Amino acid sequence: MNILKTDFDGLFIIEPTIYKDERGYFFESFNRSVLEQNGIFYDFVQDNQSKSQYGVVRGLHYQAEPYAQAKLVRVLEGKALDVVVDLRTNSKTFGKYFSIELSVENQKQLLVPRGFAHGFSVLSQNVVFFYKCDNFYDKQAERGIMYNDAFLNIDWKIPAKDIILSDKDTKNLSFEKAEKFK
Repeated sequence: MNILKTDFDGLFIIEPTIYKDERGYFFESFNRSVLEQNGIFYDFVQDNQSKSQYGVVRGLHYQAEPYAQAKLVRVLEGKALDVVVDLRTNSKTFGKYFSIELSVENQKQLLVPRGFAHGFSVLSQNVVFFYKCDNFYDKQAERGIMYNDAFLNIDWKIPAKDIILSDKDTKNLSFEKAEKFK
């Protein structure tokens, strides 16, 4: 397992060591001791999974304190553009976003610390998206930022005419009005 730092404090790309042969492949998708050896300590308490079709954009979602969540995200089927936005006002990357393509082919994962909004767009016919969380979901703490916020200017790699949003995500706030983390 290879753990790669990004320019965002606490945000890591995890690349598994994949063993392939005539039967298929095998890899470790999670190993707490490897993370801890790299100074990364999380106690994941909830797993979530979703399936979406091409053009779906989910997000940008996060939970306010004290229910903020760190997430370890990956794609089990298909291909998605994963996007996170740093909402930590004391961070050098505050207000910036990071994106990475996650797919069943590359098997990469993104470890997202608390204080980030998270979303993804579906680039393949379908995607099955999986993530571990270090805190339980709380409906009252649910927050969101508009996927097409002008300040963030995120390229979701989907033509605007093909984007599919939930009703809830059409009501998300602008980055400027969204609740931030101290």
